[in-house]
Amino acid sequence: MSRVAIVTDSASDMDPAAAARLGIRIVPLIVNFGAETFKAGVELSREDFWRRMTAPDAPFPTTAASSPGEFKAVYDAAFADGAEAIVSVHVANTLSGTIKSAEIAKSMLPDREIHIVDSRAVSMAEGILAELGVAMAADGMSAGDIARALEARAPDISTFLAVETLEYLKKGGRISGARAAIGTILSVKPIIQVKDGLVDTADRVRTRSKARERSIELTCSRPIERLSVLHTTNADVEAFRDALIARVPGGIDPARVSIELVGASVGPHLGPGCVGAVALHRPS
Repeated sequence: MSRVAIVTDSASDMDPAAAARLGIRIVPLIVNFGAETFKAGVELSREDFWRRMTAPDAPFPTTAASSPGEFKAVYDAAFADGAEAIVSVHVANTLSGTIKSAEIAKSMLPDREIHIVDSRAVSMAEGILAELGVAMAADGMSAGDIARALEARAPDISTFLAVETLEYLKKGGRISGARAAIGTILSVKPIIQVKDGLVDTADRVRTRSKARERSIELTCSRPIERLSVLHTTNADVEAFRDALIARVPGGIDPARVSIELVGASVGPHLGPGCVGAVALHRPS
């Protein structure tokens, strides 16, 4: 393995098998269904999460950061496997307490080199940065240089998602009830974006098809290096992916455009039926 290990968390929505192939370690965040508690991606797969989420009379799930002890266990395992340093890429500090737990775990290992990177985003925006980190480590970059490079690239990532309703973001405390009510009253389909660590409404349109078209338009407004499609149990995701690929400026190899089912760490805030994309844009 590379002397620099890359760690992320389950809010990255990385496919566990794909992450394992790259040597990326995933710290599982916590999801609660009523009195039941699960480690996302470990004790509850993405598919199982959505079965529970959409079951009749299911309690609304809540999420929480992993404990510092969980992070320390992952860090210890990486060092035990031969890593000399770790770059740990995580969900935005403004959206989760995950980075705080990672920082505490780092303080428990004062003699080890650990760099924590705030992705300023969530979902595959984290995942893409983690993948970049693997490539940089393979090229022999130091952990400190990798962390600084990833922090510099974070602003080049966009996330646009067409959601069915803002109600789930309201329940999760990501937007105000007043903002969520506007979409309900006007019967519009919102497109949300995650930018600078904050969730905001990028646009509102009248129909589901127009929302998807607008999210593609926003995603493809700049040249793209890497691209990942996200969805929450959306039956039309393949068609969305094809339409998106066709619009990428300068084209992109379809084999490099993954489709990721959003998991338990992010899914409660989006609800079912969402579709969109995360893109790493070429630096301007």
